[in-house]
Amino acid sequence: MTNGKTDDAELPECQQDRAIEDFHRALGMITGKWKGEILWQLVQRKHRFGELLRAIPGVTQHMLTTQLRDLEANGLVKRTAFPEIPPRVEYEITEAARALRPVYDELFRWSQAHFSTLHPPSTPDSDESAAPLTHP
Repeated sequence: MTNGKTDDAELPECQQDRAIEDFHRALGMITGKWKGEILWQLVQRKHRFGELLRAIPGVTQHMLTTQLRDLEANGLVKRTAFPEIPPRVEYEITEAARALRPVYDELFRWSQAHFSTLHPPSTPDSDESAAPLTHP
């Protein structure tokens, strides 16, 4: 995709517009302060809620719940509740989200190659002591 156009120059303009709209909707499904980190954790393996909460520094319980529900509603995360006392809930990515694995792998490689030359903005809520990403 270059300059908002698909590689297939043969597509009529209305189909190109539709493809761009679909791309923007898909991007909206995976972007946000915590969605990328949640998907990164789940692409590695299933997690219980508490594991995710501990694995993602800075996320609140409320925000994690909200983001997981949104990802589930969009078909990217599957929630499984087990009828046990105390209740146990596991989260895993769906096949649609699993197809994003090469994107995450490439983003990881890109970050390793370029992060030292980039200048991420400093924010008061950034946790510089957060654990670095590890590649599965």
